[in-house]
Amino acid sequence: MDYVLHRFEEKSPCDRFVRYSDVLGGGAYKEVYLGFDQVQNIEIAWNQISFHGEDGEALLKTPEKLFSEAVLLQSLNHERVMKCFSYWFDSEAKTLNMITELFPSGSLTKYMLKSNNGSGVDLGNIKNWGRQILEGLSFLHGQNPKIIHRDIKCDNIFVQSGGKQVKLGDFGLAIRLMEGDFAKEVKGTPQFMAPECYDEEYNELVDIYAFGMCLLEMVTGEYPYRECNNQGQILRKVYITGEKPASLGKVKDSRVKDIIEKCSLPMSVRPSAEELLDDPFFLYNGGSSTLGACAPTANFIVTHPFRGIQCCATDIKNLCLA
Repeated sequence: MDYVLHRFEEKSPCDRFVRYSDVLGGGAYKEVYLGFDQVQNIEIAWNQISFHGEDGEALLKTPEKLFSEAVLLQSLNHERVMKCFSYWFDSEAKTLNMITELFPSGSLTKYMLKSNNGSGVDLGNIKNWGRQILEGLSFLHGQNPKIIHRDIKCDNIFVQSGGKQVKLGDFGLAIRLMEGDFAKEVKGTPQFMAPECYDEEYNELVDIYAFGMCLLEMVTGEYPYRECNNQGQILRKVYITGEKPASLGKVKDSRVKDIIEKCSLPMSVRPSAEELLDDPFFLYNGGSSTLGACAPTANFIVTHPFRGIQCCATDIKNLCLA
């Protein structure tokens, strides 16, 4: 058996989690490293988000906003939502550290590109993944207040080993919304944003529109509106002319095309996640496949922003503070 030696970089303040030097991914504000949970003896993803750039200038995301993402994600308990085991703020390094599930297969976009050469996937996988995404959305939208993800796309859906199960992740734009209220901010990825987003008055059904665009990406292997050269062109087609993505013409299966078109209906008549789960296309073994919530394996978390380094503990009495 081959063993891989990982270089140790740091530990969490409570010594439970270890971060290695292996970089799994990242972006402008965040680096994701391979890590290890010394209590459960499993590999984890150590997400490290910086509040300041190399030149010392503050980055766009505020600590309060990032903490709200961590608090929200850690509070969610469902089979189709990424688990957050712990989080803490390092006031010296000015970083927020989040310990989450590890997905070796990466995002659904990367998985499809690797396993299907970007040519789209078979109907069996589309049914399976689509059903699971809807289960996650049904859970979020069923909360009180409702939770709107606002950035549903295959890049933010993560694949567990074997490709049979997927989970919703990256809740950086998620918000809570009371029944009957509308969100106002224009947030999201243009290719997946519903027309009402630009009216600055929308609800959880923007996630359903985005889900339809995810199905389109699964079928065709293409980002929606790939024919557009910039965000302005996307805005014009989505909001002004109502023109559908060119890739919709490539969808041959009438059932899938019908669902995508339902997801693109005006907000007032667009179906909910629950209603789409009742569509025969997503039925599993002749019945509904909706799963109930599962008990979290996350430990008890206590955190107080901006008072040194805060961490995790299995018991509040053993909370370690720097």
